[in-house]
Amino acid sequence: MFTSEFLDSIIKAYDVRGLVDSQVTPDFAFVLGGAFARFLQEEREPSTIIIGEDMRPSSPKLADAFSDGATSQGMDVIRIGLASTDMLYFAAGKLNMPGAMFTASHNPAAYNGVKLCKSGAVPIGEDSGLRRIKQFILEGMPIANRPVGIESKRDLLDEYVDFLIALFPEIEDPNSTQRRLKVVIDAGNGMAGHTAPAVMSRLNVEVISMYFELDGNFPNHEANPIDPKNLADLQKRVLKEKADIGLAFDGDADRCFLIDEKGALVNPSALTGLIAVRELKRKPGSTIIYNLISSKAVPEIITENGGTPLRSRVGHSFIKKMMADSGAVFGGEHSGHFYFADFWRADSGMLAALFALTQLADGKSSLSNLLKPFNRYVSSGEINSQVSDVPAAIQAILSEYEGFDVDDLDGITLTGPKYWFNVRASNTEPLLRLNVEGETEAQMIKARDALLAIIRAKR
Repeated sequence: MFTSEFLDSIIKAYDVRGLVDSQVTPDFAFVLGGAFARFLQEEREPSTIIIGEDMRPSSPKLADAFSDGATSQGMDVIRIGLASTDMLYFAAGKLNMPGAMFTASHNPAAYNGVKLCKSGAVPIGEDSGLRRIKQFILEGMPIANRPVGIESKRDLLDEYVDFLIALFPEIEDPNSTQRRLKVVIDAGNGMAGHTAPAVMSRLNVEVISMYFELDGNFPNHEANPIDPKNLADLQKRVLKEKADIGLAFDGDADRCFLIDEKGALVNPSALTGLIAVRELKRKPGSTIIYNLISSKAVPEIITENGGTPLRSRVGHSFIKKMMADSGAVFGGEHSGHFYFADFWRADSGMLAALFALTQLADGKSSLSNLLKPFNRYVSSGEINSQVSDVPAAIQAILSEYEGFDVDDLDGITLTGPKYWFNVRASNTEPLLRLNVEGETEAQMIKARDALLAIIRAKR
C-alpha cells in the first residue's frame, strides 16, 4: 500500500511528518497505528498506548485512525485529547505507557505528524524504532491473534500542572517572598494556549495573553519562535506593557523562547546556564549536558558551579541517551529544547519557563541584568546556506582555517584564538548550517562573513 520511497519521505530522524492531504492521511495513520502496536508488542512494552493531539484541524481524524489501527492489533488506547507534546511525555512517564502525539510542531498548517515514545517517555527515533516500524508498514497489516483493544478517555491536564508546580516548592509557599511578575505570553495559536492558563493560574503573575485561541491555521504568525519575524509581536507587546518577561512557545509547546524587559531575545544558551546553576544548587556536583552549538559560556558556567559538563551532538535522541547513560540532571540545546531528569529526561517548554519565572521572581533584578553573567560572548545564531556540493564546501573551510583546533563530533567545529564556529550538514536538505561565536561582536561578524563567503561560493 505504501512504498519504501514514500515512507522515507515522511519518516524523519525523530518523528513522522508530512503534508496532510497527500502524505499524513487517515489511511496512513491507521496503518502506522497498527505497525506501532506490533513494534510495541515485539519490544514487550505495556499493552496500552496513550494518544494526544494538537489543535490542527486534521489531528482528531488522524488520532482516530491511529487508534483504530492500534486497537485492531490488540492494544488498548487512552485518549488524552488536546495536549502539548510535553503533556504527552508527562502521561507516558507518569503512567509508564508508550505514547503517540499528533503534531507537526512548528511546521505550517498544511503539515501534521506523529511523535512516538516508549513507556517512561523514552524517545523513538530512526535507530530506536522508526526503521522497524517502517518495516512493519511495508509488510502490511496482519490479522491480529488477540482480541480488539479498548479505547478510553482521560483528562490529565490538572495532573500535569500539579506535577510541574510540585517541582518548585517556593511557588505555593505561603511564606514566599517572591515578587509578582508581569508576563506576556505568545502561544502562537498553539498548544500553550491550552496549557499556559492552567499553569499560570497557580503562579503569582499577571498574564497578558497573545494568540491563545487554538487555531491550527495559525492566523497571526507561524508558531515557530526560532524565526525572528514570529517574535516581533511579542517583543512590541513586552515593551508596550512594560512587562518583566515575554514567553514564546512553538506549536506543540515543547520549546520556549524568552524576551527580556527591553524587548530583546534571550540567548537560549543563557537560559541553559541559568537552569544549570539552579539544578547544581539543588544537586551539587551533577552532570549537565549541552549541545555543541551552545555558547562556550555554558561549560564554563557548569564547571564554575561545581558541575560536570558533557558535550553532545545536536538532536534530542543524542541528548536523552547521554542523559540516561551519564545520570545527568539537565540538558540544554541552543534550539530552545530543554531536558530534565525529573521529567523523564523529556523536553518541556513550560518547565523551562517555570525555571526562568521562579528565578526572576526570587529577586529584584530585571531579566536582562539577571542573565548578564550568562551572556559572555556574541553569537551569530544558526545561518543556513544552500550549497550544491556539501563535502567540497567543508573541505574548503578546513583548508582556509588550517591550524585551528578541529572537532568532528557533529560536522566540524573549529576553535581559534578569539572565536569558534561549527558547520554541519542538514540531514534532509542540501544545506550547511553555520554557527559562529566570538569574544566581541566585531570578531564574530568578521568570522561569520568570511565563512559565508566560502560556503556560498559552492552554490
